[in-house]
Amino acid sequence: MPVLRFIAAAALGLVLTAASAVRADEASARRTSPAPLLWQVSDADSTVYLLGSFHLLKPDDYPLPREVEAAFVDAERLVFEISPEELARPDVAQQTLAAARYADGSTLSAVLPGPLREKFEALLAERGATLAQYDGFEPWFVNLTLVMGLSNTLGFSAEHGLDQHLMRKAATAGKPALGLETVSAQMQALDSTPLDEQLAALEDFVDDPDGTRALLTRLHDAWRRGDADELDRLTRSEMQRETPETYRIVNVERNRAWMPAIRAQLADPRDDVLVVVGAMHLLGDDGLVEQLRAQGLRVERVCETCNSVRGR
Repeated sequence: MPVLRFIAAAALGLVLTAASAVRADEASARRTSPAPLLWQVSDADSTVYLLGSFHLLKPDDYPLPREVEAAFVDAERLVFEISPEELARPDVAQQTLAAARYADGSTLSAVLPGPLREKFEALLAERGATLAQYDGFEPWFVNLTLVMGLSNTLGFSAEHGLDQHLMRKAATAGKPALGLETVSAQMQALDSTPLDEQLAALEDFVDDPDGTRALLTRLHDAWRRGDADELDRLTRSEMQRETPETYRIVNVERNRAWMPAIRAQLADPRDDVLVVVGAMHLLGDDGLVEQLRAQGLRVERVCETCNSVRGR
């Protein structure tokens, strides 16, 4: 289920916000803080913290762990995939929907293979919907919309995602918050994914929505435990195998594009910085953690409760 792996661990908060129409209940009871997916990158005179976000969370995933709170206090500024200022622009949702529509006048009905179209129509009919409601959108956005609807039924929402939470926290504390890329860059990444891989992801969902629900729960549990190895297996490794070109576009190429900006933050001796990105961007040989290690920097996992958790 490549689209769910993408959403849960490295998805675009911008797109999730545009695709979601439901917010989770604020009154949910709290529970124990999750173990952090947090690394500290250091040179002689400055520190950059790398924090793996889960873009769909619940109110009871808070409060934040002590390590994240300490990193937030230590950081003079925060860096996200997209800056809060750009996300707050009034035309962001319109940009997202424009990118999700066909530029050549095609339709979803036209690009769906016959058997998949029949299964998709049957699934929609069970939910009181029709293909006509989705016909103007490309498969990647349809996938996101379907998974967002399912995740909302489980109490998840982008509103409570870790990045959104920390954006609000930074604003309250008066800390500057920057972005690693632009809205247009994220839209270009999604719009560049191959149609055959978009269709394969949609078919995965249509064939087994219950499996998608179970996988989202497993991903969330792995993230809460701070189990980087398990999260890597369920996200990056599976996505690399099942949709390799999409993986290259949305993970490898974006990581590569972000590296100069992250190194620039580290090169500034005046400030420590907290960088918050989807968790998948930190994992594996293509991840930011290993790329920074390969450049000779000191990189250490920061997690007081991770002695029994793999992926240190």
